[in-house]
Amino acid sequence: MSVLPLIDALILGGWSCLMLGFVLKAIYVTTSYRPTPLGFVPMDFLWMAAVCLLFALSLAGRTWVKAMEPELAARRRRARLAESGYPLDDDPPSTARVSHEPGAARRSAAGG
Repeated sequence: MSVLPLIDALILGGWSCLMLGFVLKAIYVTTSYRPTPLGFVPMDFLWMAAVCLLFALSLAGRTWVKAMEPELAARRRRARLAESGYPLDDDPPSTARVSHEPGAARRSAAGG
């Protein structure tokens, strides 16, 4: 399951709470009317926005750390090497030369 929609929803919720709190605070400052939607005051909306945005940030960070796990990164590297025709040794030599000439891999495999 992808976590991107959840991160997007948390970001949208955080910014929506922040904007609603801003509008509510503007009403508080400019008029004597004190609306409290669902019993929330502007500071409550600020706290809700902060919580939503921090949850989104921590979830994005956790997802990134999970994607950069050494074992998973090694599997991805091996898959990319297999697609490109590299030999699948445990550790490809760092001095290996890759020729971008067409047919170079076939000639080197044939001993030519």
